[in-house]
Amino acid sequence: MPGENLTRVEAQERAALVSTRSYDVALDLTTSPETFLSTTTVRFSAQEGASTFIDAITRTVHSVTLNGVELDPAAVSDGVRIQLDGLAAENELTVVADAIYTNTGEGLHRFVDPVDGEVYLYSQFEVPDSRRVFAAFEQPDLKAEFTFTVTAPAHWVVVSNSPTPEPTDAGDDKKTWAFPATSRISSYITALIAGPYDSVHSELTSRDGRVIPLGVYARKSLAEYLDADYIFEKTREGFAFYEEKFDYAYPFEKYDQLFVPEFNAGAMENAGAVTFTETYVFRSKVTDAIKERRVVTILHELAHMWFGDLVTMKWWNDLWLNESFAEYASTLATAEATEWKEAWTTFAAMEKSWAYKQDQLPSTHPIVATINDLEDVQVNFDGITYAKGASVLKQLVAWVGQDDFLAGVAEYFKKHAHSNTELRDLLVELEATSGRDLTDWSEKWLETAGVNTLRPEIAVDADGVITSFAVLQSAASDHPTIRPHRLAIGFYDLTDGKLVRGHRLELDVDGERTEVAELVGLARPALVLLNDDDLAYAKIRLDEESLAVAIEHLSDIESPLARSLVWGAAWDATRDAETAASDYVRLVLGNIAPETESTTIRTTLSQLVLAAGSYVAPERQKATTEDAASALWTLAQQAAAGSDAQFQFVKFFAALASTDEQLATIAALRDGSTGLPGLEIDTDLAWELLIALVAGGKAGHDEIDAALAADNTANGAQFAAQAAASIPTLDGKQAAWDSVFATDTAPNAIVRYTGLGFQRAADKSVLAAFVKPYFDALQGVWESRSYKIAEYLVAGMYPAPLANAELRDATRAWLDANQEPAALRRLVVENLAGVERAIAAQERDAR
Repeated sequence: MPGENLTRVEAQERAALVSTRSYDVALDLTTSPETFLSTTTVRFSAQEGASTFIDAITRTVHSVTLNGVELDPAAVSDGVRIQLDGLAAENELTVVADAIYTNTGEGLHRFVDPVDGEVYLYSQFEVPDSRRVFAAFEQPDLKAEFTFTVTAPAHWVVVSNSPTPEPTDAGDDKKTWAFPATSRISSYITALIAGPYDSVHSELTSRDGRVIPLGVYARKSLAEYLDADYIFEKTREGFAFYEEKFDYAYPFEKYDQLFVPEFNAGAMENAGAVTFTETYVFRSKVTDAIKERRVVTILHELAHMWFGDLVTMKWWNDLWLNESFAEYASTLATAEATEWKEAWTTFAAMEKSWAYKQDQLPSTHPIVATINDLEDVQVNFDGITYAKGASVLKQLVAWVGQDDFLAGVAEYFKKHAHSNTELRDLLVELEATSGRDLTDWSEKWLETAGVNTLRPEIAVDADGVITSFAVLQSAASDHPTIRPHRLAIGFYDLTDGKLVRGHRLELDVDGERTEVAELVGLARPALVLLNDDDLAYAKIRLDEESLAVAIEHLSDIESPLARSLVWGAAWDATRDAETAASDYVRLVLGNIAPETESTTIRTTLSQLVLAAGSYVAPERQKATTEDAASALWTLAQQAAAGSDAQFQFVKFFAALASTDEQLATIAALRDGSTGLPGLEIDTDLAWELLIALVAGGKAGHDEIDAALAADNTANGAQFAAQAAASIPTLDGKQAAWDSVFATDTAPNAIVRYTGLGFQRAADKSVLAAFVKPYFDALQGVWESRSYKIAEYLVAGMYPAPLANAELRDATRAWLDANQEPAALRRLVVENLAGVERAIAAQERDAR
């Protein structure tokens, strides 16, 4: 990534000099499989006589014309920036260049479908990658109108932010699409998706009476699996919900949703042309957790059309506000406008567990992060920016009231439509509608890092009546802020075999000790649950009696959200080495069977895998993992036929299976000689079972090749890469290593799946040989690879399963010797934190 960075100071200086009006971008996608012709004309005003630069990552710059004067490309362009001197008050700049297709999911990604050889393109510009397609002032506060003209093969479909026009013939089996201009938007939410995509179309009527065309797109080879009617249904529900709650009509002309290959994220909020990972096109059975997540993602991106696209942050330090708001709003919409009524339980199980984990890393940061340059923001798409921010917004809503919160948001949209804002602009509106001063709240919640821990202190008399009740608050020593919390306390008692809430108190907690006089005089219940209904962002500890009841009756807690909070408290205590990981494994296996919420099952079983393999004392890890796998197979056999729980138990059994007997069961499931009622071994599950066999040494290259021949698709190639990297020998791991380090041709998805396989090792010692090569490679990887590929290598190929002192010490040594670059160090620091936490948990478990 040499020379591609942009600092905040540079952006501020440029914004003070330049005001953009329009871009005319002409792209010819028929010139070469490696490059495409990009012609950009930018019209902008500037301080007369000033100098600045425009961003353009190119293979070759053919010409640069500024106000009619030809500039020497060799003199003004370095392949990343083009220097512009002697600006006039009003300027027109034209840049003609060859830009480069990528296979990294950044810029204009090019994919060849192995099924039919067709080429598919899509753009991904956030954070700084529109400059890989056209010359741009690559910063969010230089908004403009964009007009795209695209020449492509005649049989292609071309989609952008504006409605797709009828193409004109360009000869030689080519056509040209001349799109109308967009409204004023930032360059990072412009979009181009092109190829022989299949599509389904519908429409809806906006609150202002406009008819909004809707489209859903996918590759031809996946089109048979595209459930467009359901996607349209969720989209309509989201439109109606947001237009009412935001009191502002949908701000763009149409709404297309495009499922694209080898996508790095879940989705991207391009204005009117949202791209999604095509893993959301379900060719095989998926868990209910994934189905629900797709709905949340659809509504997350739709929320961005207002928050992020209509009104956009001035600089990336307010990225959190875009993402946190969309995460909060989409969960609210999912719970209130769709059939997924337990969305807040899902939020507690997944988002908040992500936030708590991220907020306890050494790299944690305030929600309003310091973003000095583009590399800072690249590593900030994290659990703070998304999940903690959304959790804190939920806390704010509990404090000021949902109606007042949404009224303030509506005023914010009206006042700042099509412009750029900072955090204070939103707080002003929320203060006006709620009547509360948010200065102190903002300082403590948004401008400091760390998560507080809340625990009850309860005294009772001989009759079990509460004589005193207090909520104690603590903070980590390195992030000592004590914060105000709006929360509820729930009292639960056993009724007909169920733990049912009989009393609830909502209150404000502040300071290190908050007395709760309202609970004095009440009978002590079986279970006292702080943060009932999950209003607050804090780790929760149970008192000793409540913990004993929770462990014995966790599956008897009637409320799915309350169960999720208890699951979370148990996991927090395990991660913090306050309780033994072996106890957590027993808790999960003893209580997970009747769990009704798919995401709670998925999250809890993922934590079980980590606990058994890394947090249990090393001498007990093998036996614990074997026992856990056997227990999961028993749970699968006992689960309801065809149920989500049965499906998940089988998947996690495959993830842990290691003994000959367990692997024989996996093989029998895969070949059909054994089965479970209602369980279909479809294409994706068959791959997961094969990967288990490969990792267990019971299958190899021949079986992988045969499976790929039967499933010669993009998904098949990714699973095959994971399977090959799962081969448990040193030679197998070395081949996986070489496939992504010795060559840089593998696309992003293959690199990511290779990492998943590489880290799977029943005998972890095989990974010890890669500790030194890993650290030797880091600086070179960071310097030579794109950001996303570098991230996949730094995180995915770290031999984390070793989780021992040798890996810890080697990581510390590298950090001591390498003070730069900061973004790379952050990824390595987070790797180290995982190992240090595992070692502490192992030591606790060994007691």
